[in-house]
Amino acid sequence: MDRASLFQLGTGLETGAHAEDTPDLAVAGFMMTDTVPAGPVLDTGREDHFIRRDGAVYAGTHLIIEVENGHGLDDEARIETAFRDCVTACGATLLHIHTHKFSPQGVSGVAVLAESHISVHTWPEIGYGAFDVFMCGDADPWQAIGVLKRAFGTETVRVKELRRGEGLVRDIAAA
Repeated sequence: MDRASLFQLGTGLETGAHAEDTPDLAVAGFMMTDTVPAGPVLDTGREDHFIRRDGAVYAGTHLIIEVENGHGLDDEARIETAFRDCVTACGATLLHIHTHKFSPQGVSGVAVLAESHISVHTWPEIGYGAFDVFMCGDADPWQAIGVLKRAFGTETVRVKELRRGEGLVRDIAAA
């Protein structure tokens, strides 16, 4: 067996993802650019984590949070604590945290959540932290903003909201 075959055999093992778990939308009669019929997503008996708000159905709320004039952005332990505090404040479920400290400065990290993730990359030399807070279901990513302000001693943050997956589900009038 060659190296390529061995690699293919191991694909998905680390995540538990398998080809049979991934629906082939083209086989089901849909191209990847098509919207998905609302029926399965809007079925009230179906347990999912789609957000239904203001007549829209979408996968999750993704906040791009830019911390400016922050302090302690080179401290891995402080970032991990901020992640944990964000998870609690947002009502999310923490699965795993991983951070990496760069030399001479900077930290990258991710908190993997049942509801999605929180991630960061910092430039402590200019007091800047680029955070992503993406959550689906009942978790409220907006609660992370106050946590990050307190954790890094600043009132200066910029926030952009993206509704991930908005428009993928059609016939939302039933929502």
